[in-house]
Amino acid sequence: MTNNTQRPVIALAMGDPAGISPELTARLLSLSDIRDAAHIVAIGDRRILDEGAACAGLTLDLASASLENFEAAGTTRHVFIDLGHLDPADVERGEATLAGGTFATRNFRTALELAHHGRAQAVCFTPFNKKAMRYAYPGYDDEIRFVADVIGFTGKVREFNVLEKVWNARVTSHIPLSEVASSLSVEAILAELELTQACLKDAGYDVPKIAVAGLNPHAGDGGSFGMEEIDIIGPAIEAARAQGYNVDGPFPADTVFLRALKDGFQAVLTMYHDQGQIAMKMMGFDKGVTMMGGLPFALCTPAHGTAYDIAGKGIADVGASREAILLAARMAKRSAAQAAAA
Repeated sequence: MTNNTQRPVIALAMGDPAGISPELTARLLSLSDIRDAAHIVAIGDRRILDEGAACAGLTLDLASASLENFEAAGTTRHVFIDLGHLDPADVERGEATLAGGTFATRNFRTALELAHHGRAQAVCFTPFNKKAMRYAYPGYDDEIRFVADVIGFTGKVREFNVLEKVWNARVTSHIPLSEVASSLSVEAILAELELTQACLKDAGYDVPKIAVAGLNPHAGDGGSFGMEEIDIIGPAIEAARAQGYNVDGPFPADTVFLRALKDGFQAVLTMYHDQGQIAMKMMGFDKGVTMMGGLPFALCTPAHGTAYDIAGKGIADVGASREAILLAARMAKRSAAQAAAA
């Protein structure tokens, strides 16, 4: 068992109360390997958590503490900070509502502030519903925008999708497909490769190996189906190699993940959102993690959504949420070790 003093503190925000988040939060707090890997400070409403625990058939042993002095509760048991801000009677199961969005945004904001002020070494959250979040926070484009707003972060942040065998990074993300080609540049691809390498190293890969996907069918087939591979993607790869990166491509997008698994690449850099997301979710929908790279602290969540259709049925799979906590713990421990060695 890991010594308590070596475990990072992870602020865990309860997500949308109308979906599977209460159940997943309860399941996470009951897992022995999570207890060994991290000290969890969960944030939400205890009444909502207790309903999730009942749904999962669990009885939780948690220390209760206030936001102001949760550290005094010690690390023997996980801690729950009860904000007391949502009556279960006001939850409309399976529906995106203002009440649900208000609950989730406050939990998330609180967790981010704990990490921002050094009281937690990482942040995780069970699934949000973006529609509900926008009801409560009209400027909520995505988690990256919200994080920047809350902690005033102005650096570069990107979403990574993570499975045990391969990561997916992307050059463009939440933009129309019609804008992807014009958004590509040598500089943009190089920046993503730099961030991908840094995040892989934070996760424990000392010499990351990265595959790069092409944009066009058959990676352009020598210019027959587009010139982006020749004019932009290829030169970016050469520039990265000149900087010492272990990177290869561009490979056709329809085989790049097969190549990555076969040849031991730790990550695939794709040119747009669904180019990588489809492959990753096919390979491990119940295990996939979304990690926000580039922040001063690790931020991880399961890659799946709120699963309104199975809310309250007690059948939610905790696999991806578990992997999110374990990844955040590894990254936080490595970051702490690097800081101590500096």
